[in-house]
Parts: sequence; C-alpha cells; structure tokens
Amino acid sequence: MYPELLHIGGFTLNSFGVMMALAFISAGLVAHWQFKKRGVKPDFIYGLLIACVVGGLLGAKIHYLILHPEQWPENLLSGEGLVWFGGLFGAILAVVVVTLLSKERLAAVMDCGAVAVAVGYGVGRIGCFLRGCDHGLPTDLPWGLTFPHGIPPTPEPVHPTQLYETAASLVIFALLVWLIGPRLKREGSLFFIYAVLAGIERLLIEFIRTNDPGVLGLTQQQWIAVGMMIVGVIGAWWFETRGRLRPAPGAEGPAEPAEAASG
Repeated sequence: MYPELLHIGGFTLNSFGVMMALAFISAGLVAHWQFKKRGVKPDFIYGLLIACVVGGLLGAKIHYLILHPEQWPENLLSGEGLVWFGGLFGAILAVVVVTLLSKERLAAVMDCGAVAVAVGYGVGRIGCFLRGCDHGLPTDLPWGLTFPHGIPPTPEPVHPTQLYETAASLVIFALLVWLIGPRLKREGSLFFIYAVLAGIERLLIEFIRTNDPGVLGLTQQQWIAVGMMIVGVIGAWWFETRGRLRPAPGAEGPAEPAEAASG
C-alpha cells in the first residue's frame, strides 16, 4: 500500500488523487485519438474533459451520500467517498449536455467515450489498490494480498479486486478497439456494447467483494450492472440497425443518416 506518495512540508501527495488525475488524462488522450478516427473535431475534447471531471466527481459523491446518508453533510467536500457508478452516470450526463449544446454528433462522441472510459477506469482502480480500498473477500490463493491499513483494514489475504478490475478494463478496451469496433457499421452501438461488457465485469467482481447483498442476494452495484447490460443490449441493437452510418476511414464530417443511405 502506498496511500501517500510524497511529503513536502505540510503538503502530502495522495496516490489516489494522482491516479484519479491520470485516469482523466489517459481517458482524454484516448478520446482525442478516437475523435480523429471518427471524424469528430479533436479540440472538442478539452471542454468535454472538464465536463467529465465536474459531472463525474459530482455524480460519484452524490451516489456515495445516497448510500451513506449518515455522512451528510460532513463528507460533502472531502476527497473520500466516491462511487464508480455515480461517477459514470454523472459524466455521461455532462457529456450529453455539452455535446448537444455544441451540436457535435452525440452517438460518435459516446462511442469515443466508451473506449476512453475503459482505459480511465482501469487506471483509476490502481489508485484504489494503492490506497487499500475496494478490496475483495478473504482468499487462500497465492496472489492474495493484505491491506493492514486499508479501508476497511484487513490483516488476512484478500482478493486484490482492484487489480482484477484494471485487467478486465484493459481487456474491454482491447475488445472495443480492435475486435468489436471495426465490425460495427453505425454510430452509437459501441457505447452500448461497452455498457454490456462493463456490466458483466462488475456483476462478476461483486461476488468476491465486500459489499452487502440485498434483493435476491445481489448487491446494489450488481443490480445496476444488470440494468446496464439490459439497456446495453437494447441500445446496441437499436443503434446498429437504425443509427447513422459511420464515416469511411479518413472521411471528413458525418455520414448520411441511415434512412437517406438506404433510400
């Protein structure tokens, strides 16, 4: 565990904060790369990244306070207490609003965002590992790790679920970019396929995490994951059958709408 990376006088450089910053930066770089590939103005990423940071942090904090209302309002302005799903939905809302106001192609932007989020999430989970939070249940597997000063502390070996999620996110990134993405013909469907894959990942990882089960033995996060998978399947089918055709590689600007292209 390395919750604190550096001390200079009264200043402390926190590993979780550093990895969160790197998560947003890496996601921004990937989105910039994807914008150029998909005919979206690359400079649009700068305003979008600011919107993601604000929306993501607000959403993550709001979700945490919904789960832990007893920590209101003391935890409101602290750097602790951030929930991934709240951050994801907050960032999505911010992206939708900014994109619509800017009159960019929302479906293309969301496809780029799906690839970027996969990378950003993987990087961010390393911060959780360094801080010792969000670890899993006890295990006797040889790679089990102890977090004696973690949140919560555990002196016995547990699943390093943070690293599992980092690895899974990088696999999802590779699938989206090199296997699934090139086979899709229309804009928007890649985002919903990401929702399916991310939902599957979180559904499975929750079985070895410490979150309390609820309805039908599933945690709240698992029910959200199930919802993401259902919405993802429906959205991927709808956009891949009715969405706007993707521009040809290297083409400038959006393709013709699907109805016009087929007529």
